[in-house]
Amino acid sequence: MQDREILVIGATGKTGRRVANRLEARGLPVRRGSRSSATPFDWDAPETWAPALRGARAAYVTYFPDLAFPGAVEKLESLCETARDVGVEHLALLSGRGEHHARLGEEVVRKSGIDFTIVRAAWFAQNFSEGYLRDPVLSGVLPMPGGNVAEPIIDIDDIAEVVVAALTEDGHKGELDEVTGPRLMTFADMAGELSRATGREIRHIPFSFEAFHEAVAQAGGTFVADVFTAIARETLDGRNAHTADGVMRALGRAPRDFADFARAAARTGAWTSAA
Repeated sequence: MQDREILVIGATGKTGRRVANRLEARGLPVRRGSRSSATPFDWDAPETWAPALRGARAAYVTYFPDLAFPGAVEKLESLCETARDVGVEHLALLSGRGEHHARLGEEVVRKSGIDFTIVRAAWFAQNFSEGYLRDPVLSGVLPMPGGNVAEPIIDIDDIAEVVVAALTEDGHKGELDEVTGPRLMTFADMAGELSRATGREIRHIPFSFEAFHEAVAQAGGTFVADVFTAIARETLDGRNAHTADGVMRALGRAPRDFADFARAAARTGAWTSAA
């Protein structure tokens, strides 16, 4: 029944905001789930889960900051049990490509007893424009570990469109949509496209994982640095250096290229100091 709401967990996040906006643009009833929403949802407050899920037909599930964080998979399992108990019919999970803990989370959803779609995503292009790499880009540098490892970076507007299709159209239940951009790119390649889009030089600065850990620890503390450095070591070892056809399978079109993302972001002022 399309008149029942769709819960978007993480509705203030990069993908959640886009998913909620697209659903509403289609005239569908949406329940935005965040700590500050009308019906609050907080991963650290399990008492908020059932009220947020109750009455929803389906839910888009993202775990912030990442499924690799201690306790995340266990919380996801409890959330699935709650969703099943209150009658949610379909879960669409955002998963990370090449991450061990993300795969564990996928298995939890697969075994939940609820219809599901798994959207397993490559590295986000918007990390450069509205994430933790925006400030370095503004400074003209792109400091990243991983050397010359290539990544099929994806525009998260594509992710949002795949999720909306999964939640609103037939043929997506039980599917794994592995979504990537259309080509492999090194971080040096990405810096080149950002330079062309912004009209100024953006230099890739190869970073050791140790230096990456130190930089993250300065910004977010040692615990956060430990987790994100482990993810970087895991996913930037070449295992993800191939494209996948999830966008084409789900939407019937090719994914957007990083160059198109960079030009569009530059036009909207993503890399002006006031953005």
